[in-house]
Amino acid sequence: MSHLLDIYLQPGKVFAALKDKPTFLVPLLLTIVVSVVMVAVYFAQVDGPWLIERMLAANPEATAKEIEQARKVMPGAQVMGYISMASIAVLAILVTLVIALYYWIAGKIAGHALSFRHGLSLTAWSGMPTLLGSIVGLVGAITMTPQTSLESLQMLNIDPLLVELPMDHAWSRFAKSFSLLMLWTIGLAALGWRTWFRTGWVQAMFVAALPYLVWFGGLAIAALLK
Repeated sequence: MSHLLDIYLQPGKVFAALKDKPTFLVPLLLTIVVSVVMVAVYFAQVDGPWLIERMLAANPEATAKEIEQARKVMPGAQVMGYISMASIAVLAILVTLVIALYYWIAGKIAGHALSFRHGLSLTAWSGMPTLLGSIVGLVGAITMTPQTSLESLQMLNIDPLLVELPMDHAWSRFAKSFSLLMLWTIGLAALGWRTWFRTGWVQAMFVAALPYLVWFGGLAIAALLK
């Protein structure tokens, strides 16, 4: 359990220990639980009718008839909360599995002895900075006014930390998805890779940053083409 504190203060020590005994369940479950609790608190406090109208207004190209039809079939805030909580848990597990698989493949290509369990461990522990973002979001959900958007609670993301873009803006998805904590996550993953395989920083940073470059590069291209 000391790893939970040391990953922020002495990450090199943590990754050195994980090389011989890789673990991943504790950081993964903790991150999921806090994220789910944050979303549960948000949907328990948000103004449901306001949220629905805001979501409908996010598509300015929809006709009045289409908006009215959507309004009739949209679930209430409570149901949306349940769906969001389940989605967050499933997505977190899927992303962890995909990135772990990527690390396993990268290890094979680079000629390093990296098991899939090591990939899971590197993914889960390097992702611990996102826990801090969820805690900040939870505090925001507890103290928010009812007419507050969920994305505005992600206060370490480009939007709303640096800019505030409307939902239909071309760069809205990019700005609302990119958390500055990801830079910390990339740094931790690079440190773990370098600690395990005694590589240089260039290789370690490239391996750690590549999934994010691909994903956010795709979002950037989509924004430019919009």
